[in-house]
Amino acid sequence: MAESAAASTQELERAALDSLAAAKSETELEDWRIAYLGRRGELSVRLRSVGSLPAEQRREAGASLNRLKSRLTTAFDEAVQTASQSGRETAPLDAIDITLPGRRSKLGGLHPSEMMMREILEVFNDMGFQTVEGPIVELEKYNFDMLNVPPDHPARDLQDTLWIDRKSRDKVLLRTQTSPMQIRTMEKQKPPVRIVSPGLCFRHEATDATHEWQFHQVEGLAVDEGVTMSDLKGTLYEFTRRIFGTQRKIRFRCDYFPFVEPGVDVSVDWNGRWVEIMGAGMVHPKVLEGVGYDSSKYTGFAFGMGPERIAMLRYNIEDIRHFFSNDLRFLSQF
Repeated sequence: MAESAAASTQELERAALDSLAAAKSETELEDWRIAYLGRRGELSVRLRSVGSLPAEQRREAGASLNRLKSRLTTAFDEAVQTASQSGRETAPLDAIDITLPGRRSKLGGLHPSEMMMREILEVFNDMGFQTVEGPIVELEKYNFDMLNVPPDHPARDLQDTLWIDRKSRDKVLLRTQTSPMQIRTMEKQKPPVRIVSPGLCFRHEATDATHEWQFHQVEGLAVDEGVTMSDLKGTLYEFTRRIFGTQRKIRFRCDYFPFVEPGVDVSVDWNGRWVEIMGAGMVHPKVLEGVGYDSSKYTGFAFGMGPERIAMLRYNIEDIRHFFSNDLRFLSQF
């Protein structure tokens, strides 16, 4: 009888070790542990049955099974360690389902203001305008004085400037428009000049659905011999049709801006009403003379627009504050 019990223990050990050698993944190893070493496993069942053996056999059978349990436990621990080391180099066969479709990485996108600004610049670049950029922190002489806006001009009150330093000789402020690049460019370059200047601007503004204290602006300038109001209208007609479509109605109406004479506002027909999208006009002779141009020989036109205002019309956005709220629910739509 003792020989029969020993043979049975050897068979159990051989079967257990063969099954353990075939287990490769963590799931298969855990299944093996439950089948042989678990509370209801084969070895546990046999240990509990020792009590039913004759008294003279219990001691030998129990000791044999406990030794087997120790050997199987050691073999299991070694198998787990081996599987863990190999898993660092190659993933288990069942770790990746290669039949699943690939997962796209999440990518960011352009801000709607940037998208609109790039589209605006592309239209004018196609018409021969060069893009130039300048400093956000600007000198008073470029932001106001050389644009025909002297210190006592009411246009300064309208812009409620954010000053950086008003005590120094060269007063410094956050620019209220990108027009200073028109002056900076003309100081360095003789006509002909054709530029568009994009960038962020700042004004001390009471914010609401259509006004923000920070906003983007694109300004343009063309100076040469013989430039007329018809050149301005033709350029802006082409721009508005490229942006809003060829069927969109466009209106030019007289308006006032200190650095142009005459000045106009440009509006488009939107849902049955006229909506202003930019200001424009012929460059004031004082501005040309201020940079050393001969105003009797050269003429030019200038214009300025806000990309956010145009984007609001294009995409039916009702509140300009959405552009600067950093709300992903809004930004992810573009």
